[in-house]
Amino acid sequence: MSVPYETAAHEAAESPETPEEHLARLLGRALNSFELPDECVRQLDCALAHDSSLHSAHHSAGLHRETYRHTWLLSDGSALTLWELVHNPTPGSEPQHEVYVDEEELRAATARLPLPADAPDFELPVLVQLAPVPAPRHVYVPDDSADHARRLLRRAENADRPGADTAALLRSAFAHQIIQAFGRPCRAGRIGLGFALYEHAFLLRDGREISLWEVEHTATPDGRHMCEVYPTEDAAREAMERRAAQVS
Repeated sequence: MSVPYETAAHEAAESPETPEEHLARLLGRALNSFELPDECVRQLDCALAHDSSLHSAHHSAGLHRETYRHTWLLSDGSALTLWELVHNPTPGSEPQHEVYVDEEELRAATARLPLPADAPDFELPVLVQLAPVPAPRHVYVPDDSADHARRLLRRAENADRPGADTAALLRSAFAHQIIQAFGRPCRAGRIGLGFALYEHAFLLRDGREISLWEVEHTATPDGRHMCEVYPTEDAAREAMERRAAQVS
């Protein structure tokens, strides 16, 4: 027995799927999944995150048609979209699922459906069209990133370091990149005073990106090494200025 699309979507919302699981479920219910190019499927096997949304719908005289946009964020920063067409061929019949690589194929498939003559055009108003998935700001490396975030926050000695909410978000991190930040220098302060600023960028399972800014310095009374972590670059650079002023 097939599972209604709405029920499957509700179950997915309660238990988030990985990009691989979502792809497998989509292809498993699509009648024409064998028509997808092999290269397309290979690209999706390495997806980092995904998002699905209703694109358009029409219901009339017992017939219905919905189209869904499924977008995956790939490891090279690009996005790949598949279009799913869900419809019933006759009133009261089970829904059928089809999947297409581009909108032209989707339009052609939609035109073949036995919808009433007054069915609306497929194009949606601009206000409800989905925005493109933004490319990631960094080149991430899948790793034990959640543990890296935990250790980074644990070694931070500043009282105003990111708190429990940020720590909870970063438990879903699965890839990260560390970049040394240069640019605006802080005041020299005491001779031999050392400062270094690093951005720890994390990619979360839902596609969001979060950065923590680590300040490493020896601006301490005894010259020992100290680590501080801040939620923004500005906050980190202001802390560097304060530390330099305190020991100059």
